[in-house]
Amino acid sequence: MKRRRPIGLLLIAACLYVTAAAVHADRLLVPMDLQQRNHLKAYGLAFWVLERNIEVDWLLNYRGGSFAVQAHDLIAQEARIRGVTFEVVSEPDIARIYAQIDGANMDVIRLEKAPRMAVYTPPNAQPWDDAVTMALEYAGIDYDKLWDEQVIEGRLDDYDWLHLHHEDFTGQYGKFYLNFRNEAWYQEQQRLYEDQARRLGFAKVSEQKKEITRRIYEYVAGGGFLFAMCSATDTFDIALAAQGTDVVASVFDGDPIDSQAQSKLDFSYTVAFENFTLETNPLVYEHSDIDTTPKDPRLIRSAEAEYFTLFEFSARHDPVPTMLTQCHTNVVNGFLGQTTGFHKSLIKDHIVLLAEVEGTDQVKYIHGQVGKGTITFYGGHDPEDHKHHVGDPPTQLHLHRSSPGYRLILNNVLFPAAKKQERKT
Repeated sequence: MKRRRPIGLLLIAACLYVTAAAVHADRLLVPMDLQQRNHLKAYGLAFWVLERNIEVDWLLNYRGGSFAVQAHDLIAQEARIRGVTFEVVSEPDIARIYAQIDGANMDVIRLEKAPRMAVYTPPNAQPWDDAVTMALEYAGIDYDKLWDEQVIEGRLDDYDWLHLHHEDFTGQYGKFYLNFRNEAWYQEQQRLYEDQARRLGFAKVSEQKKEITRRIYEYVAGGGFLFAMCSATDTFDIALAAQGTDVVASVFDGDPIDSQAQSKLDFSYTVAFENFTLETNPLVYEHSDIDTTPKDPRLIRSAEAEYFTLFEFSARHDPVPTMLTQCHTNVVNGFLGQTTGFHKSLIKDHIVLLAEVEGTDQVKYIHGQVGKGTITFYGGHDPEDHKHHVGDPPTQLHLHRSSPGYRLILNNVLFPAAKKQERKT
């Protein structure tokens, strides 16, 4: 459930709205370069300010993508509570900063209103199973949880931004069958999903998940912002391509896969990938050849030896990919997942590549337009847990306060609040 704000905070919001511009001409600058003590909570501070109807300027490519807001003691106090570094900047100095931005590959994006946030996640999911949920919790950003029943009821329209937990939209329970089919958690998950499908009027989980993907697609095409990681990225497109085809082995749904499943895939329905080949063997921990996870365990390198690189964009001409790649470094430690990354040759031409593993065919981070909305896909499971095995302990984000990999997640959280407009000082 969403956390409710006490009445006192509503009064503070009213005070901020009335007095922020009138009392102080100075600005609070929240630097996002190496001077920042807690990059992740800085996003939460920006969101907190937006929730109180105070606009925030996102200074793209300036000191790692810093934030600027009208100075007020209450905002400064909140920053101190959160451990966020900030600087009080005078009106003449902020004018000089904006002039510097005018003359470089930088720009100012006005963040106007906190987006309504939702995470699509099963009711039995643990918070540490999903990096985005952990990021939102650590940053202090409110969100609601919903699952299949709420999607069928049409609740997606209540939200501006949706994250897909590491779901398997093909209905194959993550393809954990070989190693975990006898585990209590796997059997409980299968019972939960099958009960949910029957309750919603579907004969099979795979058919129910196809309906869920259709509903989410319509949400995005209507103007929603979709962010997904790990197996929710490629299985979403597989389910869209297989709308009229059974691509699931009998061990998952009780009947055989369509013998012509591969040839019946329709890539015109997918949002990001095309011409991919399914992995139909239920004993293989893989859904298709979209994923770049090494198949030979001997090829899985250490976290120190593996990294990916963010592309650099023109802040003025490409503000959206610039927002999504704001960071204090352009080199980020790699991390694995069931879907670690995406083969470039299988990505549709209209998709914008945001990060790649240099010298390889592996793309880590992508973005694209779908109707009136957008999708952003990020490969891997947890930016600070390189291999992340089933049953691993949760990542402690207070030990990774300036994680570049987690910053990319939180860029997506603020993205829906943005509006390009003339700069104001």
